[in-house]
Amino acid sequence: MSRFAEVIVLARDAEEVMQPLTQPDKSREWHECFKRIDDGMFYGSGHSKECYTWIIQFMRHNWHGLLSHLESLPWPAPQSVQVLVRDEEDSCFGLWMIYGGSLVEVTLPHTKREPYAASITGHLARTDNL
Repeated sequence: MSRFAEVIVLARDAEEVMQPLTQPDKSREWHECFKRIDDGMFYGSGHSKECYTWIIQFMRHNWHGLLSHLESLPWPAPQSVQVLVRDEEDSCFGLWMIYGGSLVEVTLPHTKREPYAASITGHLARTDNL
């Protein structure tokens, strides 16, 4: 089944934690790898010492377990972790953050998430009719 989804991970001091997810690993359900984005992208000076952003796009409906995997990682600054997810039918990115050791979705104003069988996270729609 074809199903597009984009995921962005923002986290402070997480280079070591995210590094394994930038490499292929046949033991993971998903085979895509995160790409790191650092300030070198803007200045052209190569990789900076610190990276706070990683992105990935899934072409298939094969990323079950990603959110629980991210939740289980030993984040050096869990309060800084933000995971943005936009599935194919979503109106906008949803936001997950770590609270009390769990990765939970933060309710965004003027949005509503409903179950959707063809989606891992459900369907996120804007409710302000824009």
